[in-house]
Amino acid sequence: MRLELRNIEKSFGQKKVLKGVSFRAESGKAFGLLGRNGAGKTTSIRILMDVFPADRGVVLVDDRNIDYKKVQIGYLPEERGLYPKKIIIDQLTYFAELKGMSHKAAAKSVDYWLERLGMAEYRNKRLDTLSKGNQQKIQLVTALAHDPAIVILDEPFSGLDPVNAMLLKDVVKEQIAAGKIVLFSSHQMNYIEEFCDSIAILNDGRVAIQGELHEIKRNYVRDRLVVRTEQPDRIQAELGERCTVMEDEGLMIQLDSANDKKSMMAHLIEQYDIDEVKVFEPSLNDIFVEYAGDQKEEQR
Repeated sequence: MRLELRNIEKSFGQKKVLKGVSFRAESGKAFGLLGRNGAGKTTSIRILMDVFPADRGVVLVDDRNIDYKKVQIGYLPEERGLYPKKIIIDQLTYFAELKGMSHKAAAKSVDYWLERLGMAEYRNKRLDTLSKGNQQKIQLVTALAHDPAIVILDEPFSGLDPVNAMLLKDVVKEQIAAGKIVLFSSHQMNYIEEFCDSIAILNDGRVAIQGELHEIKRNYVRDRLVVRTEQPDRIQAELGERCTVMEDEGLMIQLDSANDKKSMMAHLIEQYDIDEVKVFEPSLNDIFVEYAGDQKEEQR
C-alpha cells in the first residue's frame, strides 16, 4: 500500500495553514512527519484522517482517492481522548466496535492488546486510577485493536518510562513487520531516527525537505571529520581553528574540501594515536534545526 498526500491546502478564516503539502508513505515502513509546533502537522493528520476536508489537494492510496470504508486508520493522539471515569474494557471495546468490529471480535482483540502491553490486570479498572504512562498504553490499544492498515502515532513515547518505551518500540517494530504504514509525529528525534525510513519536515505550512533519511544525510557536504583520540591537544595545536571540541569531547575537523578527507584521515592515523576517525554525518536533530528552525509564523 502507498499512502500519499498531494498538494494539500487548508485555511482557517484568513490564515492559510497548509500551502501545498505533499508526502508519501509506504507499507512496511515508518514515516516521520516533523515540524515545530504550528508548522501544520496536526492539520495534515486531521485531513488524512478525514476529520475535516482539505480546501485543495487529495489523499490517495495506491494512486486512488482513499476509501475510508475500506482503509482503516489507527490514531494515537498527543492529547489523550479516553474517558477517565469509565471502565477500561468497556470503553476500549466500544471504540473498537465503532471501527466496524463485532462485539465479540472487539473484546477478543482488546484483551489481546491489554495482555500484550502488560495491562490485563487493569481491564476492569477506571482509567483515572492508572498512572500517566499506563493511560498512554491504554490509549494505544484504541489505535491498534481494530487492526488498521495505517497507524498514526503522535508523540507516542510521551510519559513512558524506559521499560514501557522499550515495549512500545517492540510493538511498533511488529506493526512495521506486519506491513502496516506507520506514521510518526514527534519531537523526540532519537525515536524518529531509529524507526523511520523516510521523513518530511514541515515549516510554515510547506514541506521544507523530504525523502529517505539516509539519502538526506548523504547529500550533505562531507567536508568535516569526527576524531576520537587520547591526544586531542596535539591535534588541536597542529590544526588550530580548523579543529573544535564537540560536546562528547570528540574533535570536529573542518576540511578545505570534501576531496581532502582521505588524505587527512591518512595523516591523522600516521601521526597520532587515533581511536576513531570518520566523516561527520548530521543527526536528524541537526537537519530538523536547519529546516524547521526558521518558521515565520505560528500556524495550527
